[in-house]
Amino acid sequence: MNELTAPQVRTAPKVLLHDHLDGGLRPATVLDLADACGHTLPADTATGLARWFRQSADSGSLVRYLETFEHTVAVMQTADGLERVARECVEDLAADGVVYAEVRFAPEQHLERGLTLDEVVEHVLEGFRSGESAVAATGGRIRVGCLLTAMRHAARSREIAELAVRFRDRGVAGFDIAGAEAGYPPSRHLDAFEYMRAANAHFTIHAGEAFGLPSIHEAVAFCGTDRLGHGVRIVDDITVADDGTATLGLLANYVRDKRIPLELCPSSNVQTGAVATLEDHPFDLLARLRFRVTVNTDNRLMSETTMTNEMMRLVEAFGYGWVDLERFTINAMKSAFLPFDQRLELIDDVIKPGYAILIGA
Repeated sequence: MNELTAPQVRTAPKVLLHDHLDGGLRPATVLDLADACGHTLPADTATGLARWFRQSADSGSLVRYLETFEHTVAVMQTADGLERVARECVEDLAADGVVYAEVRFAPEQHLERGLTLDEVVEHVLEGFRSGESAVAATGGRIRVGCLLTAMRHAARSREIAELAVRFRDRGVAGFDIAGAEAGYPPSRHLDAFEYMRAANAHFTIHAGEAFGLPSIHEAVAFCGTDRLGHGVRIVDDITVADDGTATLGLLANYVRDKRIPLELCPSSNVQTGAVATLEDHPFDLLARLRFRVTVNTDNRLMSETTMTNEMMRLVEAFGYGWVDLERFTINAMKSAFLPFDQRLELIDDVIKPGYAILIGA
């Protein structure tokens, strides 16, 4: 019997690098906001709506998975809606033991009710700050940064990159591109990534989720990404012999040698068909080969998950203990788009002491 339980894991300090704001709404909030703006939903109760999101996202198709966002984005078009969703996101993460998070969203998708790009970002950041204050008022601790995402099928990536740089001293930690991978390679947005590098700014790229090694190669070699959003398909460049010996190809070696973080999202990868089952997920292989693996939720609503759930699923699938979970958490904190001294402070003052208690219990 495994020693770790969900209530115990919930108390562990956690770091989350890959979480979508529009993929983590509370079902009851979706209902409230939809009623306020006149948007029609596929279910009329919080329980029914949660079930619909989960079942629709369980299709095994990334394209179908992304269609569920039509309903969440539709209710995030006003200042009040954006602030409420952002505030509740922070409160929910803190309740799950998250001490640092980078939450991403695409500002260009929230302009239908007349808000400007700058106003959209301002309201989300205000919601994050409000959530942090609410958590602090209850004696908790969490810090949340924002990643601004450009949609890879659109043509606004340079504009969103400039927006990210404009707000980097006000809570925006970096830049990202997301959306369907096939047919929309990272190099299509090379101008945006060159702008970010010229501005000494951080960025991550969704790559190696639904599409394979070419997507990862472009993100790393051409675009110079700091992290890989998912990156799970790097396993396609690893050959495992019958005796368990692993041989890494040139790309896999490079990603490991450069310590390029993998923002792995186990449950989401199963839902979108990137892997067949959680037990088949290459997370454990990559962890044993000492890639810089991190644990992430991706979309808490669509996957009906939390960081605690993701960690527990890995514990149950691969037999991990506290030392393993601590390593994955420190991996994530090392990889955060935060100044080095602040990363070190969270590792030394929050994460290590928190796990020391759990390891010694």
